[in-house]
Amino acid sequence: MTKSSSSTCSSASRTILITFSIIFIALISSANIVNAAESSLPHDQDNAQDQSSHYHYNRFKPNKVVIDGPLLTEKLKAKNTIIVDINGNGHFKSVQAAIDSVPDGNSEWVIIHVRKGVYREKVHIPHSKPYIFMRGNGKGKSFIVWSQSSDDNLESATFKMEAPNFIAFGISFKNDAPIGEAFTSQNQSVAAYIAGDKAAFYHCGFFSNHNTLFDAKGRHYFDACYIQGSIDFIFGRARSLYHDFEIFVLVDRRVKIHGSITAHHREGPEEPSGYVFYKGKVYGTGKAYLGRAKGPYSRVLFAESYLSDSVAPDGWTNWSYHGPTEHLYQAEYDCHGPGSGTAERADWTKRISADEAAPFVSVNFIDGTQWLPAWLSS
Repeated sequence: MTKSSSSTCSSASRTILITFSIIFIALISSANIVNAAESSLPHDQDNAQDQSSHYHYNRFKPNKVVIDGPLLTEKLKAKNTIIVDINGNGHFKSVQAAIDSVPDGNSEWVIIHVRKGVYREKVHIPHSKPYIFMRGNGKGKSFIVWSQSSDDNLESATFKMEAPNFIAFGISFKNDAPIGEAFTSQNQSVAAYIAGDKAAFYHCGFFSNHNTLFDAKGRHYFDACYIQGSIDFIFGRARSLYHDFEIFVLVDRRVKIHGSITAHHREGPEEPSGYVFYKGKVYGTGKAYLGRAKGPYSRVLFAESYLSDSVAPDGWTNWSYHGPTEHLYQAEYDCHGPGSGTAERADWTKRISADEAAPFVSVNFIDGTQWLPAWLSS
């Protein structure tokens, strides 16, 4: 090759390299402009974190598949997402403002993404605002908190939900009012009042000292939820299935009697209501009955669950109810742990068989196959 040819090739190479560099820089600059434009908008970053899997494995139980946020998001097929960010990087800074923006008579699922933070406010979802999916960043990250005690359970509630077709994931509801004097007007401090039909809570937390969860009426599903309290801390007349639950019993030093986990009210055999606790655990620092009767047909079942010594030996009580006990359905099936012994159980306690438990420990108990977006089979 001649000197002239070599010089020409070298010059051409430099030209190609310079051209490529210009194109590459232009592409990078273009991408940065697009990213900058996108970053100025509220973006549901947590929803985009991992769409590759609809399930994840619990690190404490490696073989256990659990329902996660992306799965629920996909199943509900919501077209609209409202972002709540306490730092102002969303559509609203308050949860109630986001709920108020949902039109009355809403007929399509809408996501209200409650980003991590402590939202100190009372929140109310009225009956006129159905089809809300309230999604948090985790029950240890997204909190709705208020502090109020009252002689009126509804008045004290941090969160009130009265609309049909409601889903919550990864949020904690808390009433942090200090525990009041026993049997006084300032004794109730409800974290959540649930009165809408077809409501489901996945990986949520409920915290209070007393009367924590007013599970009032309707068909409800609680999956992998944590509930904490001392006396009557799950109460009402709903038909509810609690699956993979954690119940933590607090000490209540105001009274000498034990606390009670449930206080279910059912007036007649025709009422389909009842509380079923399936494949979870009861533990804590206090002592409590599994439940106390609030009516002659009170119905509660604990099945295939771990009962620690936080459960009182007699298991069940009728406390302020002084009527006949033959129709009470306070039952246990295949529970284990130091609190599951039968020797001192209340006379009316029912120890039921697998066949008798079967209708209760299925989502069919709450007609769940008709309305739940997801559930885990036994």
